[in-house]
Amino acid sequence: MTQEYWTTEISPDTYSRGLGLKELWQKKYLIWLFIKRDITVQFKQTIFGMGWYFISPLFTMFMYIVVFGRIADIPTDDIPQPVFYLSGICLWEYFSECLTAVSGTFQTNAGLFGKVYFPRLVSPVSVVASKLFRFSLQLLTFVIVYLIFVIKGVNLRPNIYLLLFPVLIFMIQCLALGLGLIVSSLTTKYRDLTNFFGVFVSLWMYATPIVYPLSYVTNPTLHKIMLFNPMTAIIESFKYGAYGAGEFAWSSLGYSALIIAGLLVIGIAMFNRKQKFFIDTI
Repeated sequence: MTQEYWTTEISPDTYSRGLGLKELWQKKYLIWLFIKRDITVQFKQTIFGMGWYFISPLFTMFMYIVVFGRIADIPTDDIPQPVFYLSGICLWEYFSECLTAVSGTFQTNAGLFGKVYFPRLVSPVSVVASKLFRFSLQLLTFVIVYLIFVIKGVNLRPNIYLLLFPVLIFMIQCLALGLGLIVSSLTTKYRDLTNFFGVFVSLWMYATPIVYPLSYVTNPTLHKIMLFNPMTAIIESFKYGAYGAGEFAWSSLGYSALIIAGLLVIGIAMFNRKQKFFIDTI
């Protein structure tokens, strides 16, 4: 009789110790493959291709100008409305798209997860990274509009806090990843949470200073409540660095960082725990 030797053993307690980040790093080439797949799929069978990424924020900007700028007459801290609205639109759309995509990780990849083993975190991490391509094009739209107003002589005051931009984007990615993993873990068993979560994300935008400046909230109690939203400090910090308007405080940004770090750790832990029983549940 011949004796069999196994070089690799895959067991349900793979992630019983730690968060599985070591294995994720070892399979980083898979993340790159998933990123290329996601970007390629987005452009298949489309007429305008990348043009949609420029059209979408501009169309949303015009709608905000009409509804919130003209009809509701909400102030924008003396910043030109196109610049003000685009700054919030770019950051929020990137966050909401990442959050929605990550929250559907188990349902979207059910067929793939049931056929082959690889670190499941590869999928949500690659989604967050691939969405950067669309975000970079939308950010380019913002930069072009921003420069147009600078050339016209509008007094926009970028400052040194604009250097925090990569940190702010990283915080958005971690928040979307952490919260998305939590939702993804819960919706494998409770499917109706998906509908509730879609409504929650829509309402969350109005609790974030996207279509209005934080200074517009004059009620002290409501102002403090809004600061509990981790996205508030991120949006306001970017606006303050980009054109010198808005509110910036290291304490608020530090609070957001702590909340985001906690959600990320909880999300990864729940995701790793749920993936052991995912196929049986789904």
